[in-house]
Parts: sequence; C-alpha cells; structure tokens
Amino acid sequence: MNPTDEQTAAADAFHAGDHLVLQAGAGTGKTTTLALLARATTRRGRYLAYNRAIAQDARTRFPHTVQCKTAHALAYAAVGHRYTRRLNAPRRPAWQTGQALGITQHLRIGDREVSQRALSNATLRTVARFCHSADETITPHHVPHLRGLEDPDLHAQLAAHIVPFARKAWADLQHPDDGCVRFDHDHYLKIWALTRPRIQADFLLLDEAQDTNPVVEQIFLNQRDHAQLVVVGDSAQAIYQWRGAKDIMTGFDGTQLALSQSFRFGPALAAEANRWLHMADAPIRLTGTPAVPTELGPVTQPDAVLCRTNVGAMAHVMTLMTAGYRVALAGGGDSLQALALAARDLKEGRHTHHPELLLFPGWGDLQDYAAHDPAGRDLQPLVNLIDTHGPDAILTALAHLAPEQRAQVTVSTAHKAKGREWPRVLIADDFARPSDSTTNEQVNTTRPPDSVDDAEARLAYVAVTRTRERLDLGGLSWIYDHPDGTPSV
Repeated sequence: MNPTDEQTAAADAFHAGDHLVLQAGAGTGKTTTLALLARATTRRGRYLAYNRAIAQDARTRFPHTVQCKTAHALAYAAVGHRYTRRLNAPRRPAWQTGQALGITQHLRIGDREVSQRALSNATLRTVARFCHSADETITPHHVPHLRGLEDPDLHAQLAAHIVPFARKAWADLQHPDDGCVRFDHDHYLKIWALTRPRIQADFLLLDEAQDTNPVVEQIFLNQRDHAQLVVVGDSAQAIYQWRGAKDIMTGFDGTQLALSQSFRFGPALAAEANRWLHMADAPIRLTGTPAVPTELGPVTQPDAVLCRTNVGAMAHVMTLMTAGYRVALAGGGDSLQALALAARDLKEGRHTHHPELLLFPGWGDLQDYAAHDPAGRDLQPLVNLIDTHGPDAILTALAHLAPEQRAQVTVSTAHKAKGREWPRVLIADDFARPSDSTTNEQVNTTRPPDSVDDAEARLAYVAVTRTRERLDLGGLSWIYDHPDGTPSV
C-alpha cells in the first residue's frame, strides 16, 4: 500500500532527526507507519510496547534493527533477573504480609474501625502506587483513599499510620533472595527506574503514549539527550487517568503530526467519531475510507456489546445468557467474581477484605452508603445487581462464560475494548447521560443540561470506533438531542 501524505510527512520529520509526536486516530495504521519509519533507516531503535502481546506482534512487523519490548522486559534484563527467586514465590494473603511487617492491631479512625487486614491491604496498595509514580520516596500521597474515610483529615490519619509500614515493605523488596513481601514485576521496574537507566538506542518509539505510567514516562524522557524520541498514540483515547496514567503527548516538546485517515471504517462512522472528538477537545479529526461501508443503525445480533462499567457488563452477560446465548466476557470475570464473593460475605454477616468494600460491616451498611452518600453513588449499580440476582447467581453465570472464539457475543467494558475491533457493535445502556435541563418556575428560566465531561467523551469515542461494519449507538443515542453533540462536527 502506498503511504498517505500524512505517513510521508511523519517519515520526513523522522529522517530529519526531530523529536516527534504522532497523534494516531482510531484505525489509522499507527503500527504500519512506525514500521515504515524503521525500515527506511539503518539506525538502531527500540519500540516500547504497551504490553507483551503488542510487543510480540510488533516483532513480526519491524526490521531486525528495532528491538520490540515492554518497559518491564527492559527492566527485567537489567535488574529484574536478580529477583527471579522472589518472583516465583508462592502467593500469600495480604494480612500475613502485614503481620510480618509489624501490622498487628486494628486502627480506629473517626467512627470507622480499620482492621489489621484492611491496613495490610492498604500498605501493599501504597507500595504499588509508589511503583507507578516517578517519585523517589513513599509519601502520604501514595496512600489510597478508602471508602468511608474520604474526609481529608481522616485520610491524613490513615496515611500517617500506613507510610512507615509501606517504607518498611519497600526496604524489604530490595533484597534479591528473600523477604516477606511478595515481589512482582512492577517492583523491579521501579528499582530499575530509580537507577536512572540509559537505554542504548539511536531512537525510541513509545506506543500508547496517551496512557503512560509516570514511572515509564520518566525512564523514556531521560533518554532525550542521546536518542531521538517518538511518542505515538491518540490523546482522545486517554482513558486510564483514573488509575494514574498520563497523556504525555500534548505537553511533549517535539514536532506535532497526525494520522487522521482511518482504514477501519467509512465516512459515516468517522463523522460520529468526530462528534465525540469535538466534545473531548481532541487535537485530531478523522476521515473515513469510502471503500469501507460502515453503517449506523439497529444491531439485533451484535458481535460485541460495549458497556461503561464492569457491573453493567455483568448485567448484560446475565441477560444474554438467560436468552440462550453463548457469552464471553472480555478480560475474564475475576474482578466481578471478587465483588460477588465480597457481597456474599457482607450479606451473610461477615467482613470482606475486598479493597472497595472492606470498611463496611454488613450489606445494609453498603446499601445505605450507596444510596445516600455522594461518595458512594458509583456503587449503586453493584448494589442493584446483587439485590436483583443475588451473588450466587452471578457466580454461576461467571462460571459458565465461554471462550471468545466459541462465543456468539462478547461483552466488554469500553476500557477493555481499546485496541480491539468487531464487525457489529452495540453500545450498552449504562453510559451516563448528563443531567437534563431544569426549569426554575420562580424566575421563569431554564438551565441547560450539563455539558458532556471530557473523560466521558473520550471513553465514548473509544467505544464508537471499535466497529468495522455496523454500529448501534444504543446507550449513547441521547447525544443526538444534547446541545453539545448536535450538529455533528
């Protein structure tokens, strides 16, 4: 295939030696373009992939002069191999690790009692958050917020207790041969990052740069003095900021270029994608390929149903199973199984150790929190799902999920659908509609509906661009009569 004008412009900027930002919209041939750049030079490069599967695929497409690895693979070769013995250690409950670190008593904060197990869990999560950051030391900033302790003063009390244990856990992780904390892959990545490593390469290609952990960003940017840096991704698909990821593309000092011609879908779907790109204030607009006749309209037998939340996905799984379909759940059901087990414990009067629910002594307390506390409103769908079906029915459904290759329909969250595509896609009805307009009769004025949130617009953009043949906008159809979404741009 002959390169497009945009691909040629990217190749010219790359060969000029510029640090480069390449905004690559959905289906625009991002990897093909990077391979084009790499094949046209004899310089030696590194392609940093988002995960192992992407790295393996890239090895078949890049020349031998470019090594395709994840940041973790580089870190393992440098320092991680020294910790092989600890990486293979058996799993152990967090409370046992906490006990070994000296966490032996519960803690009273406000009207909540934080158990030894909850403190142990929070300590290990603190270490994990530190490992994802670019920080030199563990501070209160890394301590996770717990449900029921959202007040800043209460969180400060929790952090003051947790930080010393988290620092002790991090010190334990420095020993290659033995320790009480289970060693994982993010630990050696952080250990490597703290050495300020120098990656031997003439150029570096960082993929999925819109969702980069700060620790990887730090490693990558530190190579700027000796290597040409190319960051590639789609700022409009930055959908993991809620777990600490950063879009490093918009602020990157380099030549800004774009790939806007989508080969996945046609003009009608490109127009729909551009509606959401406009609302997200994205730096790119897409053009569809006329030879790809993608349609928008009702889909009665979808290949994939895309949901806003894990709980919404589970509700659709159960509806489809009841209707007799063989159903797959993208990414598997482990997280939902953990929530269902936690709900069963609470309903049967036992405490749970699930990090989202561990401070609730019983199911009634969680119901009250979800219904009446603003901080708990996002748990209401889970409560409704459990109250409607019961935890055992959910666990049974999860046990009967089909592998994707044998399923009639795949249910996925929009987050887990990123990077994937299907012929026919239905958008589920759990995508939140902004609050509608309201009328104040006393002053005879009407308040317009709330604007569409940037993060929600980005997630919707990811969802609507997963299809090749036909899209049923379903749960996002409200955009047609919302002032932010009409007319399409």
